[in-house]
Amino acid sequence: MKKIFSARVLANLYIAIDAVIANRIRSLLTALGIIFGVAAVIAMLAIGNGAQQEILNQIKLVGVNNIVIKPIIEQKEEKISEKVGKKEQKKFSPGLTVRDVESIKKILPDLTQVSPEIILDTYVIRNGFRRSAKLVGVEPAYFSIYDFKLSEGSVFNDEQLKFGAPVCIIGSALKSRFFPTENPIGKSMKVGTHWLTIVGVMSERVVSQASISKLGIRDFNMDVYIPLQSVLVRYRNRDLITAEALRLAAQNSRGFVFISGQNNASSENEAEKKNYHQLDRLVLQVDKTEKLQATAEIISRMLKRRHFDVVDYEIEIPELLLKQQQRTNDIFNYVLFAIAGISLLVGGIGIMNIMLASVLERIKEIGLRLAIGAQKSDVVQQFLFEAIMISVSGGILGVILGALLAYLVSSFAGIPTIITFASIVLSFGVAASVGLIFGIAPARRAAAQDPISSLRYE
Repeated sequence: MKKIFSARVLANLYIAIDAVIANRIRSLLTALGIIFGVAAVIAMLAIGNGAQQEILNQIKLVGVNNIVIKPIIEQKEEKISEKVGKKEQKKFSPGLTVRDVESIKKILPDLTQVSPEIILDTYVIRNGFRRSAKLVGVEPAYFSIYDFKLSEGSVFNDEQLKFGAPVCIIGSALKSRFFPTENPIGKSMKVGTHWLTIVGVMSERVVSQASISKLGIRDFNMDVYIPLQSVLVRYRNRDLITAEALRLAAQNSRGFVFISGQNNASSENEAEKKNYHQLDRLVLQVDKTEKLQATAEIISRMLKRRHFDVVDYEIEIPELLLKQQQRTNDIFNYVLFAIAGISLLVGGIGIMNIMLASVLERIKEIGLRLAIGAQKSDVVQQFLFEAIMISVSGGILGVILGALLAYLVSSFAGIPTIITFASIVLSFGVAASVGLIFGIAPARRAAAQDPISSLRYE
């Protein structure tokens, strides 16, 4: 009995294949809706996966579960008195300093890692070549927070950190420029006004222009990293009271301000002179995401008290920003899903319409099959097979077209795309389901034909 049933199914499949091939142009036009719908699904999922991977890479660069504290160099909120051009005396703030770091460690001992940073604009000289670079004073926690690896050498040891030794770790791009054919470990290079001995080389970090612009991430491959204490001892310590600092403080306390509308722009050098913060950045890593908000509030209250109610700092939680970016990406995916769904719906309706028209064209053929002994289930199977073959073949062409679209988007628009096996399986499943669902009505209508009336049909 099973053999007879299998033979009937194979015979119905053969008849369906023969009908599709005999009307190949019509079948191709019928499948266009499925082709474009599946192509949209493939391309959309590829772009979405690529965007998600880009976000994960940005999370690695910014750091996971981090709280970033940045100093505000110039306060723009000032209380103007009734007298024209007069302002109230500013409150004193010591700025963001190493002492703040020590206080935070005492108040929040559960912090996973703490990384203070000092960033200075400088230049590198070796063998008659000069190149601008960033001098970054850090502690070993910096490399762990940002998951930085060394391709050569090692990080700073305790003695180098404590006494501010003249040592440095250079980025991979600096190694390529100044040491293209030799090992830089143990060699010296002039960074600013001091000679530093190279103890390590950073592995290359691939940072896209989108990450640099959106997240404010610099090109780490061009940086020179030295111990934080080395910057304070050998280069610049803004926490020290100097004659220049006293002069600027006197200028700020004279009581006159620029009226809105005047040119208030200043160069980077002037901004640097006004910068009284010892640290340029402070990154705190929390063990759990749930603690981020509460920890940030505690740090905000503590810093406000230590800075005498002067809010000359800003606290950022990059994880929240990245979550917002992920939500934007999800909304984008939903919109593309809707577009692809509409395309597949239109394709399914097209299949149903063409199959209904095919039933009217082949009434005599249906009546003849029923007259010579075919059952209604055979006619249903035949038309269902035709609809499924059209949708599946359209799905195959749609996958090819979708992969081509994803490649073109990646090549010309610079957007990363990733095609996964799951997206291909999903597209095939949707294509087959569309053929099955929208092929049922025409198949049942064909099977409901009266054999005698069908044979008389003109």
